[in-house]
Amino acid sequence: MKENVVVSGRGQITLPASMRRRLGIKSGGVLVAEERKGELVLRRAAVVELDTYTDEEIARWNKEDRLSPDERSRIMRKVGRKR
Repeated sequence: MKENVVVSGRGQITLPASMRRRLGIKSGGVLVAEERKGELVLRRAAVVELDTYTDEEIARWNKEDRLSPDERSRIMRKVGRKR
């Protein structure tokens, strides 16, 4: 379905409500804007929450770990990480 949108002076557009409902785009939702052969394509983005940890936190967790070195090596090999 085609619909016209207007670009504001700040470069913002408003997607028609009927289109947002059909596509499941909610307020605050994140879209990916991509240029393809001179066309603008919008699609919903997959947003994944990530936690970051300091080297000190990781070192503390490793120190508190109750695995033997052999158990740790075996598990790390299974998950594909070398140590």
